[in-house]
Amino acid sequence: MLAAIPLMIVPLIGYNLIMVGLLGEGVAGLGSTIISLSMMSGAVWTMSLGDLLIVVALVLLFIEVLKATRTGPMSVIDHMLSMFVFIAFLVEFLLVRDAATQVFFILMVIAFIDVIAGFTVSIRSASRDVSIGL
Repeated sequence: MLAAIPLMIVPLIGYNLIMVGLLGEGVAGLGSTIISLSMMSGAVWTMSLGDLLIVVALVLLFIEVLKATRTGPMSVIDHMLSMFVFIAFLVEFLLVRDAATQVFFILMVIAFIDVIAGFTVSIRSASRDVSIGL
């Protein structure tokens, strides 16, 4: 049953925790530097909290695409819940002032790709499972 929970809910919850101030100083904290590394070229590479949230979402998207290759009744529930997570992203993006940021928009697009990829991969893998008896 836990395998049917869409992982894209993690970035949604994480962003909302940042937005209300539980993980930093609100949406202004998305630009705060988490890590800063000096490169061999002399440039300084920095990663902000918003960048980290996007990277986590991309890793979870990869896992979601792998989960989409499963067939069975739980995969349908997983796709349905992924659609609800995307709808939650969309509604929050449209209605909440602090969600109208580039980071949240990218997270919403990742959730949309999760929904589309999940349905596409499931349909393709299910069509390969169909055998026609002669």
